[in-house]
Amino acid sequence: MVQTKTSNLTACVGEEIGMELGAQMISSYRAANSSDVLCYFVGRNILEQVMAQPGCVGIKFYNAYNEVGQKTLVYVGVNAAGTDMLSVSSINTNGELSKKKGIVADRIRLPGWDINEGNWWDFE
Repeated sequence: MVQTKTSNLTACVGEEIGMELGAQMISSYRAANSSDVLCYFVGRNILEQVMAQPGCVGIKFYNAYNEVGQKTLVYVGVNAAGTDMLSVSSINTNGELSKKKGIVADRIRLPGWDINEGNWWDFE
């Protein structure tokens, strides 16, 4: 498979920034947006399912409101061209090309779990 410059760049988006810069960035955001959602938690299983789709090089996170009007994230796989993977083509067990819907995910909070509790970030 030939890697294009675009696909290499797309797959390499993101980098380790360290706790100090991360804390500074979050603190600045919280100071300017004190009533906004503190953070979101997304479990490993769904992230691995999204990333395991053929051709997936990353994930886009969209701001959204859920069915009851709470702020949330909707996330979807992205291919090397930077396009949302709303459909995925693959070869099935019979050697035929098949197409299915891509994973579009949400449900970032666990029932009964307060996302604002138990964080290691201490900004107050």
